[in-house]
Amino acid sequence: MINISKLYCDQITPGDWLRYGRKDSGPGWSDAVPATASERRPIVVWNITRKCNLQCVHCYNDSGPDKTCSEVSTAQAKAVIDDLARFGVPSILFSGGEPLLRHDLFELIEYAIGRGLHAVISTNGTLISADKARRIKELGVSYVGISLDGIGPINDKFRGVSGAFERAVTGIRNCQQAGVRVGLRLTLTKRNVQDIEGLFEFFEAEGIERACFYHLVPSGRGAALAGEDLTHAQTRDALDRILAKARLFKLAGRKTDILTVDNHVDGVYLYRKLVAEESERSAEVWRLLTWNGGGLYSSGVGIGCIDYNGNVHPDQFWWRYNLGSVHDRPFSAIWTDPEEPLLQGLRNRRSRIKGRCRLCRYFDACGGSLRVRADACFGDPWAPDPACYLTDEDIGLEAAQRQELVDAGEHFELSP
Repeated sequence: MINISKLYCDQITPGDWLRYGRKDSGPGWSDAVPATASERRPIVVWNITRKCNLQCVHCYNDSGPDKTCSEVSTAQAKAVIDDLARFGVPSILFSGGEPLLRHDLFELIEYAIGRGLHAVISTNGTLISADKARRIKELGVSYVGISLDGIGPINDKFRGVSGAFERAVTGIRNCQQAGVRVGLRLTLTKRNVQDIEGLFEFFEAEGIERACFYHLVPSGRGAALAGEDLTHAQTRDALDRILAKARLFKLAGRKTDILTVDNHVDGVYLYRKLVAEESERSAEVWRLLTWNGGGLYSSGVGIGCIDYNGNVHPDQFWWRYNLGSVHDRPFSAIWTDPEEPLLQGLRNRRSRIKGRCRLCRYFDACGGSLRVRADACFGDPWAPDPACYLTDEDIGLEAAQRQELVDAGEHFELSP
């Protein structure tokens, strides 16, 4: 997760204490600032149900109205929460499917908050009535993230249900009226990238506090959208527009936090723009990026996932690889298993990364980005991330080094 508002626009935003080790991060910062990013306990994305009232074309876990699963019972879920609290995770992100379709969601949230955990809801927003929004506020939920992938019909085509946009907007407004901190999550594809300006107009008109632009990850039904993914040139153009709009928001005094997610290359791209602008902030931004480490301390370190069958994964997209099941062992035992090979690799990836990522001059800031994307594309979690849109010249890869990769069997064909 790259905080554009923090890094590019020098805003103090919630979460900086965890993301960048900063104690001056405004409301919500904690005394439990980790000494290093590698010491962070994971934020746990918990897909507590597979049921969903929508049929999103890019759903990373193939949820839907008629999907079945082996979700944990209420009693089992509370036992998992007890374990997560003892383990010291900073937050549980209750997701799905659609988490509001689970009958005991509020009971579980109340239990988690009672155990001292931050609770976040990831939802499509269409089921958030005024009464539910008030209940979310009463429980003390830290944040509600609502998925919205375009304005009007664009969003509804993504969601597979007519009227989803209007119902999601109603859910957003109900949260705002109840005083719930709410933000939007948007996945960039060829279907909606042309509407970035319209989305920012929507943020302004609706007083949106936070907006996260996700890069597409080929997981679940998202794997079938390869043709919808942005080219590298389109990605650079999208980032240019997002950065420009974020800066205009800052200059206008608007408080919307703008972030990008699932491609740590964005931090390097942002840093290079600051250097090109001869900004005095560039040195500080480099320090923050390298403290965070990008992918170095994300999957398998700072984020983990429990799916709707109780299986544990290194992140919410890596469903092809199970670390274990909470039906059999506590999450804490699975997460700290010293014999688990993928976790060992993710926590010491510097010695395993291959190809152009291994020789990249920006590795300390990016960390090889998203390993699950490399695994999905090449069948090798240590291959380069195919979503890296920096050129060989950008990353300092010269002809002799390219030949070195060929000779070492580490040349991977990347789409432009």
